[in-house]
Amino acid sequence: MNEILKAQFFVDDLSDDQKRVITDINDYITEGLKRPEHSVAIIEGAAGTGKSVVLMELVRQYMTDKRYKTSLVVNHPELYKAYQDIAESIPGMKVNAIRRPTSLINYAEKNNKKYDIIFVDEAHLLYSKSEPYAHYRGQNQLTDLMDLAKVVVVVYDFEQVFQSKMYWDKDLLYKTIGDHPYKNFDMNFQYRMIASDEQVAWMDDLTAQKPMKPFPDNSDFEFKVYDTAGGMFEDIKKRNKEVGMSRMVATSGFPRIDGRHNVEMDTFSLPWDEWDPQRTHWAKREGSITQVGTIYTLQGFDLNYVGMVIGPSFGYDKETDTMTIIPEKYSHKEIFKKRKDIKFTQEEYKEFIANVLNVLMKRGKYGLYLTAYDDALRKRLLELAEENK
Repeated sequence: MNEILKAQFFVDDLSDDQKRVITDINDYITEGLKRPEHSVAIIEGAAGTGKSVVLMELVRQYMTDKRYKTSLVVNHPELYKAYQDIAESIPGMKVNAIRRPTSLINYAEKNNKKYDIIFVDEAHLLYSKSEPYAHYRGQNQLTDLMDLAKVVVVVYDFEQVFQSKMYWDKDLLYKTIGDHPYKNFDMNFQYRMIASDEQVAWMDDLTAQKPMKPFPDNSDFEFKVYDTAGGMFEDIKKRNKEVGMSRMVATSGFPRIDGRHNVEMDTFSLPWDEWDPQRTHWAKREGSITQVGTIYTLQGFDLNYVGMVIGPSFGYDKETDTMTIIPEKYSHKEIFKKRKDIKFTQEEYKEFIANVLNVLMKRGKYGLYLTAYDDALRKRLLELAEENK
């Protein structure tokens, strides 16, 4: 197995919290396989809480046991490739048992297949509406997966909801589950970052548009604010040479300039990430150091250091001393697609945009380097950084 994937998805020394969750879910699966009704186990936690580590321990246990008919699904193309790589290196695990949700649903319906357990990572990316363009003609992918399996184990983080077609909140989740038995398994412990709880809270407060304050200096997590994206990129390249897995990331909203739709700011100009039809995922490719990452390539993956460019759709309100969100400057219009069954407010669209920033800021294990396209926001971040010196 690739060492990067092994380090991210498998931990030799699981924490007591992780062991407890795995034991509890095992007990629930055992009970669920005996029930006449189909049931759901919900693993819930924020970014970096080790949800995928817990899931993969369960996957390795059940998907290598010939007594069970199982499948693992994920609707994120980069994670899908990563899980295929992982499956190839685990004895007894079948690569073709790992699918995108639409693929599994269509395959099972065509071939009249049923399962004992279906594991769903990043379940907040399941379609909650029909999406014919993506060959999904059902109404809700979780409903369809529940119909296929005795037990469905789903991983949810409602703060990673970014698009209307993949919209989920707790009300919709419980409405979808309906009368089926279910149980929540909460994971509220941070494992990805070496950052302190107060430092993680600072990131959450920033994206929640709360009054800004200096970044807490109470751990070995490295935090720097830059006046230029160009200067930040130079430091990210140095970090990448030293420890690897260090990348530039950004939120949407950068204007097209002379036909180019790059991330451009001061001396910095790089193209957005590119999907790779090969099996190597974006974060692991050496060439991605010259591209800018997004949620489409980085959601669910660890980096060592993140160079975060807060895009033009974020500004600053001096009166409230808060970062503001400007939806009309957010250029990725997929986020605003309307749907017949749910009408989204402007505040909910802002929340989608805030979630993108929050997730990207938390990709780095050891450090976050930060700058902002908006002059006033960047100036305020620099002022607060100076207070820590």
